Amino acid sequence: MLTKIKNKYIDTAFFRYVLVLAVPMIIQNAITSFVSFLDNIMVGQVGTEQMSGVAIVNQLIFVFNICIWGGVSGAGIFGTQFYGKGDYEGQKYAFRFKMYACIIIAGIALLLFGFFDTDLISLYLSDGGSVGNTALALQYGEQYLRIMMAGLVPFAVSQAYVNTIRETGHTFVPMLASLAAVVTNLVLDYVLIFGIGGVPAYGVQGAAIATVAARFVECAIVVIWAHTHLEQNPYLKGVYHGFSVPGHILSGIIKKGTPLMFNEMLWAVGMAVIAQCYAVRGLEVVAAQNISSTISNLFNIVYLQLGGCISIVVGQLLGAGRLEEARDKDNKMIFFCVLCCMGVSLIMIFAGRYFPMIYKTEDSIKELAGRFIMISALVMPLCAFSHASYFTLRSGGKTGITFLFDSVYTWVIVIPLATILAKHTALTIEMVFFFVSFTEIIKVTIGYFMIRSDIWLQNIVKEP
Repeated sequence: MLTKIKNKYIDTAFFRYVLVLAVPMIIQNAITSFVSFLDNIMVGQVGTEQMSGVAIVNQLIFVFNICIWGGVSGAGIFGTQFYGKGDYEGQKYAFRFKMYACIIIAGIALLLFGFFDTDLISLYLSDGGSVGNTALALQYGEQYLRIMMAGLVPFAVSQAYVNTIRETGHTFVPMLASLAAVVTNLVLDYVLIFGIGGVPAYGVQGAAIATVAARFVECAIVVIWAHTHLEQNPYLKGVYHGFSVPGHILSGIIKKGTPLMFNEMLWAVGMAVIAQCYAVRGLEVVAAQNISSTISNLFNIVYLQLGGCISIVVGQLLGAGRLEEARDKDNKMIFFCVLCCMGVSLIMIFAGRYFPMIYKTEDSIKELAGRFIMISALVMPLCAFSHASYFTLRSGGKTGITFLFDSVYTWVIVIPLATILAKHTALTIEMVFFFVSFTEIIKVTIGYFMIRSDIWLQNIVKEP
């Protein structure tokens, strides 16, 4: 029995390969999350209203980021399989589609944030709590968002490049670009938020300026490297000599990618709606959830990036027509992902006891944040499995099913539960957060049976 389990799920040599692929991605995203971590702490030293205003805007920016990710992911399925097949022309056309999608999404976001900034931020502000000034939080949020809008386009462009570079297995350069962005953000944060060396203290506006500058630095490094190393990025040869995408590739991307793009958008909006449900309990909940989500995002990158590795490894194998090997590697990667996250969960539980103490805010907010962190840590292994299941389905082009599995599940089960418990019951916010978080058990069960069914084992880049 043990030998059978070992043969099916454990392969130390393969795990080492996965780590070689995943560690740069994890480090890159850890660096990015660490920037948010530092921003959060520094703004948290200024005051509760400033921290809450920034937290609300970051929730809105999160929706934009996920929409960009959805925009590139649909074409990314094809790009990965084209690369596995050795078809660089096909990968070039997939990259063009990503650029179009990112520019359109960034344009829509600029319009929404420009005309509806006050309305969007106000959705998260409630006078039902016992601490904080909601009018001040709104004011700080508006100041922060106006500046952050300048960073939307460079972020969108860099993601189109980074997503494609990763398809080829080159994860080191995006990591270096993120490291440069972190250094930029950290130095400017310190100088601009608090006012150092004769520079005025800009507070939340300084934090926004620092983040936007970091976005431009990261974008410049990735784009310049990609175009000066064409031997490693052959899909970029002549990429801007034309603007067309062949009909059979375009229709395939639209057919497979549109459900995925809408899935990411609806899921991100769903997360924002859930956060808004919690926010009706008062500004202290907004502040506590901000602290909790900051450290959760720092730890969650392990399963997020291991899931990304599934899309790369399994996608390339499917594109090469090696279906049985794809199934075998997928089983091992899912097992490895969950195992790693069980260990990470324990570390997060320990860190969660001390992290809120860093903030200059009310004790009640720190205590509530600590309880949120504990719940998030406990549910992490479940999230790891469902996330790995999602990427497995996606790698095989089953985007219609991933749409049902991810966003429809969120809107049909999670959001109604969050709405009822937060707005129509007397349960404490901790209990509401617990029950909503552990709906992940349902998703894990669905994911398990879908993976076992092998419906995702298909090559979608065969000759038309």
